[in-house]
Amino acid sequence: MTQFPRTTVGGISLSRMIIGTNWLAGWSHRSPAADAMIRERHAAPESIEPMLDVFLSYGVDTMMAPFGQTPAIVEAVRRAEQKNGKKMILIDTPIINVDDNPAARREAEAKIRQSRELGADFCLLHHSSVEQLVDKNQRKIHRLDDYTKMIRDAGLVPGLSAHMPELVVYSDENGYDVETYIQIYNCMGFLMQVEIESVHGIIQSAKKPVMTIKSMAAGRCTPFVGLNFSWATIRDCDMVTVGCFDPREAAEDIEISLAALERRAPKLGGRSSPNQNQAAFGASGQAD
Repeated sequence: MTQFPRTTVGGISLSRMIIGTNWLAGWSHRSPAADAMIRERHAAPESIEPMLDVFLSYGVDTMMAPFGQTPAIVEAVRRAEQKNGKKMILIDTPIINVDDNPAARREAEAKIRQSRELGADFCLLHHSSVEQLVDKNQRKIHRLDDYTKMIRDAGLVPGLSAHMPELVVYSDENGYDVETYIQIYNCMGFLMQVEIESVHGIIQSAKKPVMTIKSMAAGRCTPFVGLNFSWATIRDCDMVTVGCFDPREAAEDIEISLAALERRAPKLGGRSSPNQNQAAFGASGQAD
């Protein structure tokens, strides 16, 4: 079976496709009803594990989540690792207390140590925490070095979740100790703080590999459109995070992505219709 292409971040080899978890944890970016549907479907690890089996069969072994908030996902990872005999690479995105006092720093250290205890390899501080430290006037991220040292001391690879695109620029300018960035990037500009073209330029100029997220704009565009855009406009060192609801979606996203990287048409079934026998659907109603 074809194995998905890989890249290297901070000396660790990981798949260029990253398994996202919003559609496993109940953060749909769509509606409370959608959130509830997801939580009900994936309340236990048994519903998540089959999807991980599909990803692992193609060498997609990298997953991103705030693992401290998602015990069912953590358990599903452990089960999938044992079943498949493969170690998964975990990118934790913890929310930490960044107040400038000793008690807050102890709390932050404990949260980062928890990342290691949960089996994470990377610790990319959540954007909602890091953005509190941003100084646009001085083009700095104050006290970031304190937290990257905590991450290194815990035996983890440090990075930044950078919903605010300036974080990538400021980090590169100041030489902060980070090995990678998470950046929102999709063909619809969904949740992006500036134009798609501007973020594209930031990604292209970044000194470290970039993990792009929201590739399908939380379901606002089809996987074919969203994934083809992402793979065509990032660098060979960069990654695309995909969110899936079940094993069939995982298989489709992998096929679409491999086809995009191999410059071929994806092998997918046709869309359903009350009348499948329409010329616009092709002779068989299926994509070649």
